[in-house]
Amino acid sequence: MRGLFIITLLLLAAALPVRAELRVFACEPEWGALVQELGGDKVSVYTATTALQDPHRVQARPSLIARLRRAGLLVCTGAQLEIGWLPALLRRAANAAVQPGNAGYFAAADYVTMQEVPQHIDRSAGDVHPDGNPHIHTDPRNIARVAKALAERMVRLDPDHKAFYEARGVDFRARWDAAIERWERQAQRLRGVPVVTQHRSWVYLIEWLGLSEVTTLEAKPGIPPSSAHLAQVAARLEQSPAKMVIRAAYQDARPSRWLSGRAPLAEVVLPYTVGGTPEAKDLFGLFDDTVRRLQAAAR
Repeated sequence: MRGLFIITLLLLAAALPVRAELRVFACEPEWGALVQELGGDKVSVYTATTALQDPHRVQARPSLIARLRRAGLLVCTGAQLEIGWLPALLRRAANAAVQPGNAGYFAAADYVTMQEVPQHIDRSAGDVHPDGNPHIHTDPRNIARVAKALAERMVRLDPDHKAFYEARGVDFRARWDAAIERWERQAQRLRGVPVVTQHRSWVYLIEWLGLSEVTTLEAKPGIPPSSAHLAQVAARLEQSPAKMVIRAAYQDARPSRWLSGRAPLAEVVLPYTVGGTPEAKDLFGLFDDTVRRLQAAAR
């Protein structure tokens, strides 16, 4: 009987799910999705925000504090995108492993070339980021750069699974490079297409695809446009027409909808990050859907 009891216990233990070795707290959905691509079943990923939230403005809720307190790796955009909430979260979680300067703190923006780095900081100019425009993930080439550094960091934190992470990284980069080539072929007719953007969320996407930005609906970054400013934008478009006005799924629909109702241009809602549309289920779906929606509006 004792032998049967021991065998039963062993069978029950084998049936239990294997505990993930590395707990990861991702600030934004794109980084949570990237960690999952690289880590597979060797990681447990918690994402602090959704595609329908403004990543600039997040409440440091007790549930987020509890999750960060248990994390071994924090993956965020950095470049002060999360300046309004992450410092408070780090302070309250009091987890030394994920504090800036330690191996468990990973800022994606540290591994790409930043655009729109201001020469002078003037807060009267709106929500200006001193380190440059933080919306780096809208160019998939930046995700490739971040993936390389992130896989190396995961190996450093969890060396027992070094071969696993390295193999996953090689596989992801091969699939990602092939996908970038496909997206660029599909998007060739978008080069030079004039667009209006609602917020400075798309500078990396615009540079990658060769779009031409005519103007932005926000007179100052992060400050909702006034009716007077929108009227000025509409007047400008009479002289310099655009094909579409672009906004992220999480952004207020009213400004772009108002403009598309008064000017001959399409309103295009892009997922911005994983989960922003039903089709953007993962990183590959994010750019599949982004390119498809832009192509449809450019016809």
